[in-house]
Amino acid sequence: MDTTDTATTNHSTDDSSTDSPTDATASSRAAEPLPGLTVRPPTTADGAAMWRLARDSGSLDLNSSYAYLLLADHFAATCRLAFLPEGPDGSDTEGEPVGFVSTYRLPADPATLFVWQVAVDPRARGRRVAGRLLDAVVDATAEGDGPAVTRLHTTVTADNVSSRRVFARWAAERGATLRETTGYEAAHFPDGHEAEPLLVIEGIRPPR
Repeated sequence: MDTTDTATTNHSTDDSSTDSPTDATASSRAAEPLPGLTVRPPTTADGAAMWRLARDSGSLDLNSSYAYLLLADHFAATCRLAFLPEGPDGSDTEGEPVGFVSTYRLPADPATLFVWQVAVDPRARGRRVAGRLLDAVVDATAEGDGPAVTRLHTTVTADNVSSRRVFARWAAERGATLRETTGYEAAHFPDGHEAEPLLVIEGIRPPR
């Protein structure tokens, strides 16, 4: 992926939007979860925060602010926002958002979830926030009206190593398999975008 690209495209994550370490400090704490992190579905009022998180990632393809409003409103059931407590002692239940995931059920196969974007604030990277967001949205489908999600799809460019690492780790943690197949070829894009191979995660284990 071209990290300076701001074209509106439909793909999942990039190497600065995932929870992979970005500096020595993050690397040393990569396995430590963030204390007090809360995750919830967005509301319409959160669309602006989702847009800002995508913009400030520095490399996610930034969609219009209206697109994030629609995700927060129409697709709230399959999107999630992560928050850190605002108080120094963790007393406040919700502070500023530090990450989001946008997904939707495939219309022809509602047991398959397509992951569009994952963004994590630099303050929270390397702390498994992306995995927590994926857990939250997938596990909630088991309690909703539709079928439980058993398969996850996302497209990731070949050189986006950190995003691929996040999905590989999440699949392993959930006892699932991950395979790569043809997704969107470079010829499908009108703006010189790289090809986006499809990652398929199947056999997702229910939460313990």
